[in-house]
Amino acid sequence: MLNLPHAAIPYLGDYEMSRRDFLRNILVTGGLMATGLGLPRHGWTQTNHAEVIKIGYLPIADATALLIAHAKGYFQAEGLTVAPPTMVPSWTQLIQGFFTEKYNLVHFLNPIPIWLRYNQKIPIKIMSWAHLNGSAIVVGNHISAHSFTDLAGKQIAIPYWYSMHNILLQMALRHVGLKPVVKPHYEKLAATEVNLRVLPPPLMVWALQARNIDAYIVAEPINAKGELQAGATILRFTGDIWKNHPCCVICMNENTVTAQPEWTQKIMNAIVKAQAYAQQHKAESAIILSQAGNNYIPVTANVLKRAMLTYDTQTYGTNQAILHPEWGNGRIDFSPWPYPSATRLLIENLQQTVIGNRDTAFIQQLEPDFVVHDLIDYHLSK
Repeated sequence: MLNLPHAAIPYLGDYEMSRRDFLRNILVTGGLMATGLGLPRHGWTQTNHAEVIKIGYLPIADATALLIAHAKGYFQAEGLTVAPPTMVPSWTQLIQGFFTEKYNLVHFLNPIPIWLRYNQKIPIKIMSWAHLNGSAIVVGNHISAHSFTDLAGKQIAIPYWYSMHNILLQMALRHVGLKPVVKPHYEKLAATEVNLRVLPPPLMVWALQARNIDAYIVAEPINAKGELQAGATILRFTGDIWKNHPCCVICMNENTVTAQPEWTQKIMNAIVKAQAYAQQHKAESAIILSQAGNNYIPVTANVLKRAMLTYDTQTYGTNQAILHPEWGNGRIDFSPWPYPSATRLLIENLQQTVIGNRDTAFIQQLEPDFVVHDLIDYHLSK
């Protein structure tokens, strides 16, 4: 049994809740339940006028654009006021902070806004992609796995049910005839089954070393940490499965975007500048983000440099983690434009993806072309 540290407990609440449960949690978090005030009267129900940019982020490379924009002064150069970015430990806490307007500029795993907008009825808008690629499937040194077929009967950790990681992993498993399931860790698996478990990214390396899981799929720099600290192996980079796939996206309150288009445009100007800088200066960006720089992501510069830069067949050719060097991908890349074709493909694959043991009827009812035009703001990023 996985004996998790107490710090992991909040993250393990990261499951799909009913709308009533979700709102109840928000109310309790905001201290409003006892007052009988009902839903917080923020920008979700009325026009919102923001003045200070309040960034919330998880300490992963997916947040690079937000953090570089802050570090390089790109928001200030646009005449904007920005508070120091706030690091949070879990997607649930980031969602709650976004809903209660503690944060008005965030990065979310791409499918999270789909769940929030179409299941929770929250007017969230994707403003741009946060990055491309940037994840991998990592296997422990206690198992022998050289291809996806070798994952049969194994325990694999994902960071969140509504994640590109879950979608991409299941795409790969289906391709080799394996079936993703959600079972108690002690339950015996069939020969073609792979058991999926949600686990906080900060605990993944530890769990792999303890052999509580056999593999994980997650964002950087957790994969680089697995290699350097646990002797783990990259089975496959996700950008080598789906070329230049989106992962995290930049999100804002749709009501704020509508009410303050000029203010929002200036934010997007800074985000685009930051992505251009990060793409052209990956080593420098790694230092800025690391403990050696601004400590936005509390790992060493060497770990982040590996997460940003180490992507070549000389390093990864033996275990075939890169099968398509001709694609010209980086380990992680930065480009803000939210290609409609990628969103369409995401919805089509999300409809085939196991999302825990939850009711996902709302996903099956989604029309990909509708989501492409309804969920994303193309104007300001363009």
